[in-house]
Amino acid sequence: MASVVSRKEKKREKRSLSDIKTLGHQLLSSRAHINNLPLLLTYISPSWSPQYVLESLLSLQSFFTPILVDLPSSKISISSTKHGGSDGDTDPELIYRTWLRSKFDEFVKSLIDIAINTQCDETLREVVLDTILEFVKLGNGGRFYNAVYHRLILSIVTSSLTIELLLELLASKYFKYIDVRYFTFISIEKLAKALETNNRSGENSVIQDDDDKSPLRASSELSMRKIHFILMHIPSLGISDEKSEVEMWSGPESLSKEGDGKEHSKVVGQDERQQNMEKCDKNVFSKSKVSKKMKLKFTKAWMSFLRLPLPLDVYKEVLVNLHQSVIPHLANPVMLCDFLTRSYDIGGVISVMALSSLYILMTQYGLEYPNFYEKLYALLLPSIFMAKHRAKFFQLLDSCLKSPLLPAYIAAAFTKKLSRLSLVVPPSGALIIIALVHNLLRRHPAINCLVHQENVDETPLINRISGVESVGTEGNSCTGIDGSEEKQGIDLFNNDESDPLKSNALRSSLWEIDMLRHHYCPPVSRFVLSLENDLTVRARTTEVTIGDFSSGSYSTIFGEEIRRRVKQVPIAFYRTLPTSLFSQSDFPGWTFKCGKARETEAIDDKKRPASAAEEHGGDSIKRPRLGCT
Repeated sequence: MASVVSRKEKKREKRSLSDIKTLGHQLLSSRAHINNLPLLLTYISPSWSPQYVLESLLSLQSFFTPILVDLPSSKISISSTKHGGSDGDTDPELIYRTWLRSKFDEFVKSLIDIAINTQCDETLREVVLDTILEFVKLGNGGRFYNAVYHRLILSIVTSSLTIELLLELLASKYFKYIDVRYFTFISIEKLAKALETNNRSGENSVIQDDDDKSPLRASSELSMRKIHFILMHIPSLGISDEKSEVEMWSGPESLSKEGDGKEHSKVVGQDERQQNMEKCDKNVFSKSKVSKKMKLKFTKAWMSFLRLPLPLDVYKEVLVNLHQSVIPHLANPVMLCDFLTRSYDIGGVISVMALSSLYILMTQYGLEYPNFYEKLYALLLPSIFMAKHRAKFFQLLDSCLKSPLLPAYIAAAFTKKLSRLSLVVPPSGALIIIALVHNLLRRHPAINCLVHQENVDETPLINRISGVESVGTEGNSCTGIDGSEEKQGIDLFNNDESDPLKSNALRSSLWEIDMLRHHYCPPVSRFVLSLENDLTVRARTTEVTIGDFSSGSYSTIFGEEIRRRVKQVPIAFYRTLPTSLFSQSDFPGWTFKCGKARETEAIDDKKRPASAAEEHGGDSIKRPRLGCT
């Protein structure tokens, strides 16, 4: 037997391209040369050169394309093979067509193996992908052949090799068709559910195709990255005009309830199929129904994907794009509340990224999140001023604190927390803080008692002048505190408290903002002067746009400074040339001498008589010296 196989391989190797072309012509010319079909199938393999594969592919495609409509489905072929027909009788024509179906399935499987092979020529890969999608278009009696398409997506996702080029090719050429997107969402949902099941069971990712029944092993992390790539490259439906055409790859009846991957159980006549397509064109596929179907499949695919344990980089990228690319196209965006609240509770950069989508759900879709402000308060750390997404975060922070119904203790806590952070953040962060504090004081008159609250005893007078009584922590208001038990000059604000209600912000003052008046950075010291205006008079003041400051950095501040026209230049005039950076009066007990002066002083110390010590009560006074090098 082994010798027979080796003879066949030798004969196959001896064949030239002209022989392959002759085999293809014979197969297309007469049924008598049907045995050429298995021979040509042997050349559809990644091991052969692209010329042999391409020549065989063209002949086989020309052979299968006109007879696909008459072939039985794969499931019928398998059942008829097992049972051998009804009552022991066999129909030769049925057996022949069943055999052709098995060869067609083998042909498709070989094409997919070539497409996902990294050694495949790029031109050949594109031809193979076009051939597979052509079979998807024609292989199911005018409907979308989802069995072949799902097998293609399954092989791409479960492949252990990185094949971004194939995914980009598929997205650029075929994701513009509505039915291709529709069935892509269906396949992604199935794959995500299979990955979720395997991750829960702790097994290696083994995904089994419904038609092939052969398990495909894959790296879970790599599969998730590919699924994310596919989902992010599927364009939105974008139906704005009811009269605009919906471009489809297959027939219009592909999106019907019977078209979700189900094949015809019998051959449909040309006239009947044409009537069904016209009926679907007229009655079924209006733009609103297509949009509704697409939203449903889009939602199922994304929700199945978000339940997976995503890699950290994919997780961050999803959070960044969720509010723009996903939420507007979901059937019910509130379904994301569990995913977003879990992300928001993680803290750090993940919480900052989840804030955009969570804010949209709260403001536009009525989501209630009781601990929202407590979590937002916990995000105010010095590191947030150096984060990559700080610009969007501070704009959202300003929007979240805009409501006039915000309690005074929450507004005061955020104002005080930001003021304390101004002491440790870079100058660009101090500018953002001043802008946020400006808006908070203007929006919430109840916290104006923080502007100048020297001691607790003065609080009742301040509130009587402003006409506002601000309720503080646990019933303590700005007007009801006994100042005799508290020391003056002590800041009662607890910066380490995570709960705004217990931070005692209303019993403090904004002394940190006053310190920014003497900041070393001129833009900070100039901008803080805007807080000296009476912000309670809303007609004379306007809110500051946070976006103008949220993207600042050292380079932007420096660029603004060098572009400013300086009217007065400070001039330093010295009658004598200074010999040290600081004077001795600035640092009592220390001297600042240059090298020669230090040597001279050392010589003078040696020549100094011993009676000099006696003049100071017999104790030798030693003063530390810091030389200037």
